[in-house]
Amino acid sequence: LSVCWLVSNTRSMALHSGFARVSSLLRSALSVSLRRNIGLSAVLFNKAKDMDPIQKLFLDKIRDYNSKSKASGGVVDAGPVYQKNLAEETTKLQRLYGGGDLSKFPQFSFTEPKLDETTTK
Repeated sequence: LSVCWLVSNTRSMALHSGFARVSSLLRSALSVSLRRNIGLSAVLFNKAKDMDPIQKLFLDKIRDYNSKSKASGGVVDAGPVYQKNLAEETTKLQRLYGGGDLSKFPQFSFTEPKLDETTTK
C-alpha cells in the first residue's frame, strides 16, 4: 500500500511541477508580449501635435532630407570631392571583384550535383 501511495504521490508531484513550469513560461511570454504591444501601441497612436519638440524636429529633418534626396536623385549636398571618392572606390571594387555593374545584385546560378543511387542490403 505504501509503495502505491509513493508512486502515486511522485507522479502527482512531477505532474504538478511540470504544470507549474509551463504556467510560468506562459505567464512570462504573455507578459513580454503585452509589454511590447502596449509600448508599440503608444508610439503608433501618438499624434504629431502631441510629440515633444525634439521628436518633431527630428522627423521634420528626415522628411526634408527625403524630399531633397528624391529631387536630386541621390545623395544630398554631394560635392565634387564626394563624387571623386565614389568613383575611385567603385573603380577599386570593380578591379578587385571582376568588374560588372556594382549597383545591381549579382545573379547566382547553382547546378544540382549528380548523386549516385546506392542500395543497402
